[in-house]
Amino acid sequence: MTQPLTLTPRAEARPPDRTAIVGAGRLGGALATALAFAGVRVEGPLGRDEPVPPACDAVLLCVPDGEIEAAAAALAPGRLVGHCSAATTLTALAPHEAFSLHPLMTVTSAGATFAGATAAIAGATPRALAAAEGLARALGMRPVQIDDGDRAAYHAAASVAANFLVTVEDLAERLAATAGVGREPFVALVQAAVANWAALGAEGALTGPIARGDEETVARQRGAVAERAPEDLELFDALTEATRRLAAARMAGRR
Repeated sequence: MTQPLTLTPRAEARPPDRTAIVGAGRLGGALATALAFAGVRVEGPLGRDEPVPPACDAVLLCVPDGEIEAAAAALAPGRLVGHCSAATTLTALAPHEAFSLHPLMTVTSAGATFAGATAAIAGATPRALAAAEGLARALGMRPVQIDDGDRAAYHAAASVAANFLVTVEDLAERLAATAGVGREPFVALVQAAVANWAALGAEGALTGPIARGDEETVARQRGAVAERAPEDLELFDALTEATRRLAAARMAGRR
């Protein structure tokens, strides 16, 4: 089960004395910069083939998911070893004393601001979990413990919330273009919908013809999609049905 951690740092929840960041991609570089700025002693970001300095008592792997196991196996035992994957369990880090730290956010080529974001953490031992929490708090993040058995569901939720949202907005943008309207006029609408969801939850934020029970309008919308974006009609139908279920749940809650 998901276990939100207390907002008051525990006494043992502090960053390792010296942490090596392995992986010189966007995330590795951003984490190394942010941790150093926060006063954490950091080595890196190091390339996969660079040796980890002996003084480091923890190693955080910022490598692709498919490379985590091999990267962990190449490390000498005796240190805490963590990864930044959302979906990968701690077993990929065996036989090390393992932890994980996944920033629930996007990192672009311009860098990242970690403060205020959520960090999904886990630890194979109390010491490893405390190290993950300490790193998260040093970055100004809100740590939430995710058990290994829940990681796939957690990662799926993240994909729906971010990646699938972008896919849906792509459909909206392409449909709007057939009517001679660009993306910009829809930005405020999308921002307001997300803000309402954040404040009220899905049932409270739902608006539109399905929420009003206006099936005639929905049918006209479907006809437009069938004509102008037929390759996405199945997606539109699936979203329509899912929205009907949400609307029904909201109505049931009112009774």
